[in-house]
Amino acid sequence: MITPEVRIAFWGTPSLTTVYLDALQKAGLTPVVIITNPDRPKGRGQEIASPDPKVWGLAHDVAVLQPEKLDDEFYAELSTYGIGLSIVVAYGSLLPQRFIDLPTHATLNVHYSLLPRYRGASPVETAVLSGDTETGASIQIMARALDSGPIIAESTLSILPEETAPELRTRLTVLGAELLAQSIPAYISGQLTPKVQDESLATSCGKMRKEDGCLDLRASGITNYRKYRAYFEWPRTYFFIDTPASSPDTPNTKLRVIIKKAHLDGETFVIDRVLPEGKKEMSYEDFKRGNPHA
Repeated sequence: MITPEVRIAFWGTPSLTTVYLDALQKAGLTPVVIITNPDRPKGRGQEIASPDPKVWGLAHDVAVLQPEKLDDEFYAELSTYGIGLSIVVAYGSLLPQRFIDLPTHATLNVHYSLLPRYRGASPVETAVLSGDTETGASIQIMARALDSGPIIAESTLSILPEETAPELRTRLTVLGAELLAQSIPAYISGQLTPKVQDESLATSCGKMRKEDGCLDLRASGITNYRKYRAYFEWPRTYFFIDTPASSPDTPNTKLRVIIKKAHLDGETFVIDRVLPEGKKEMSYEDFKRGNPHA
């Protein structure tokens, strides 16, 4: 078992990180401090809201730090906690090297791919876009170059044929949390030997852009269905149609139509429901009846 003197710092911001905090607590590895983003305006009302890891920390009597900047002042404050191991799960910004090097043992990161495949910001979406049938979670020791550190543990997960990226990410989160909690004691005690990544096999994936979700409905049905599944949460998939001008003096305009539900019939991409910009969600058949240009 992990020794009491190994004090854990947890870096994370989105709601999925509470799955990791629950798993760590269940394994007797509750962090002594949680580092998360500052409270921000949220929702239509733009009311100030706390990140879920902060809410979790306050409920479990764990110290919470919310630095605006990872500067000298914050480094000095974090140093007082005597951190033996740091864990980073979707903190929201890159850690300067001195924060990575601060713990006695290491800083560990969970990445949702079988490294060195899909290093970068969108491994889940890229796996779906690529038509992969499996992916996984990797626990790596953080290094200077993005997602390039030695791997201490990994686990494989099959990608279901109709699974969207958010659904896959949910399953990977459960897998990654369990793998992390199981791996920490063995790593600290020296039972796990870190495996250096094979650079010749490394591939990368970048941040998604809003325009990535724009579909050409004349393209391959399989390609469009993969995009629909990959970009289901953001930026979502959509297409444009021309809308006729209201008068001879005004130009034609383009209407953006968001795809809310779709499926694959053989190799044909079938749209079931849409959300035309500025209107209510409707069936695609109803939409086409009212829009002969669709």
